[in-house]
Amino acid sequence: MDYKDYYSILGVSKTASQDEIKKAYRKLARKYHPDLNKDDPQAEQRFKDINEANEVLSDAEKRKMYDQFGSQWQQYQRAGGRPDDFWTQWGAQQGFGRQGQTRTVSQEEFEQMFGGSGGFSDFFEALFGQMGGRSTRGQSVNFGDIFGQQGQTINRSRDVEHAIEISLAEAFYGTSRTIQWENGRSIEAKIPRGVKTGSRVRLKGQGQDGGHLYLTVKVQPDGQFERDGDDLKTAVPVDLYTTLLGGQVDVSTIDRTVKLTVPPETANGKQFRLRGLGMPNLKNPEERGNLYATVEVALPTNLSQEEKELFQKLRKLRET
Repeated sequence: MDYKDYYSILGVSKTASQDEIKKAYRKLARKYHPDLNKDDPQAEQRFKDINEANEVLSDAEKRKMYDQFGSQWQQYQRAGGRPDDFWTQWGAQQGFGRQGQTRTVSQEEFEQMFGGSGGFSDFFEALFGQMGGRSTRGQSVNFGDIFGQQGQTINRSRDVEHAIEISLAEAFYGTSRTIQWENGRSIEAKIPRGVKTGSRVRLKGQGQDGGHLYLTVKVQPDGQFERDGDDLKTAVPVDLYTTLLGGQVDVSTIDRTVKLTVPPETANGKQFRLRGLGMPNLKNPEERGNLYATVEVALPTNLSQEEKELFQKLRKLRET
């Protein structure tokens, strides 16, 4: 069931007058009438939507209820709630179900408030039909049946998921995020060390009405390190002379700098494994993966005349 923005369908603002709504409806109804758009298969549905929007917005009572409950329903669904649970939550907030606050709405009163709903979309049926707790016309409606009686309020707990993005460094050290809800409530969520893309962090009881809040983590790409599980990979520039003659180079890991011993005649692309210098394990942060350092030979530039002559001699020696 999709939320239908009746104002958008008619192309008017939420503060539009009845005259503006009437003019917009007449213009669009003529434009999208099926008889004038026989070659356009979408015109008929568009025409139905236009009529549905006009039916609600041109009636003061229906428009009032749509403005109140339609926007709340949309916000509720965006926050992760199920449409079927909306009226339970709304009723609990309004106090329905508390002793002495239940009442029955007859068919005549219901139709007087909302009119007949035959032929309307699923959203209209759900919004104005479930408001009364029944989808079938001709039945009386007792809000106490929906929201509970004898001083009890029915609340359905609901797990909620929320996506967050963090950097690789935050995944290494652990971090926190402040989750701000539409009702002003905020939660300080701690993200443990070692999380990876796809990890789900559960915040017990922080979801909807006692349900859990699950944070789905996405770790952003890093400019220096490539992640493979708990292992990290990085490129290490090594000058030509060190790769030929051997020596030591500095390697920047994610949390410190270490010395790497490069053997003589190390080939370009040679990979070295540095144990325990990768990412912490999510279940046991004291254990870490490995860092794989790949040698990238950095050739000298801006050679002097003397250096060029020496390289020429070296080439001749290699050719003999």
